Amino acid sequence: MDNFNLEGLGVALVTPFRSDFSIDYEALSALLERLADSEADYLVVLGTTAETPTLSREEQASIRRFVVDKINGRMPLVLGCGGNNTLEIINILKQDDLSGFSAILSVVPQYNKPSQEGIFLHFSAIAEASPLPVILYNVPGRTGVNMNAETTLRLAASSHKFLGIKEASGSMAQVEKILKEKPSHFKVVSGDDALTLPMMALGASGVISVLGNVRPDRFGRMVHCCLKGDFDEARTIHNSLLTLTRLLFAEGNPAGIKSALSTEYNIKNVLRLPLVPVSEKTAIEIKEALMRL
Repeated sequence: MDNFNLEGLGVALVTPFRSDFSIDYEALSALLERLADSEADYLVVLGTTAETPTLSREEQASIRRFVVDKINGRMPLVLGCGGNNTLEIINILKQDDLSGFSAILSVVPQYNKPSQEGIFLHFSAIAEASPLPVILYNVPGRTGVNMNAETTLRLAASSHKFLGIKEASGSMAQVEKILKEKPSHFKVVSGDDALTLPMMALGASGVISVLGNVRPDRFGRMVHCCLKGDFDEARTIHNSLLTLTRLLFAEGNPAGIKSALSTEYNIKNVLRLPLVPVSEKTAIEIKEALMRL
């Protein structure tokens, strides 16, 4: 997948669990088949939505190989590979089997709260070590620090190894600055389902989505309408999905999408602590929103 260009609908995969909290590979297999036969353009494996911090290194390696084998080249795969220990990430990139993946997605270090210079040097070291292109991931609501537009642009200009950024700062001004000043090779994708339409109207190339797990065809159609410049139809689809999108994040991700998937498909509403399922009230509202669609 050397021509992977970070356009369209990327789906951030969940990790299905059984009632005993073990990984449900049968449910994961069924989910992968649905997504491979949908409007989704690529998949992101072992990102935030996958509850990756609760998975052991052995479980992560097992999921990696399972997804690669199951997809079997039918669509590009992106591997979540980030954290707040730069040397550990470098060791993973050098030692682990990354075959079958087109790029890595690496998040701004959480908890440490590095300076902008620290963020720049962190990602520079990752890019130097990675055998794959790097997609930056800025999500200050989770990490506690915002990678500002200047740092993103500095990284984008420093190396073609940086393929683009999943931007989830929630700041349209920041998005606009990056889109206006970025080099041509560098893509911007939405990291917030609800902001995908306005971001693509400004020039973003797509989204890495949570919602896409349960509604890949409808959301994918919206994204592809945006890519074609058909914002009238895109707006109609966007408006139809607003209530569901809000509910999926009302009590955090991936609690909302796990609730939706348990309603629609054979995926149990099970999360590993410290995450817990959404409240009964929110679960009912999610079910009703899915039924209306």
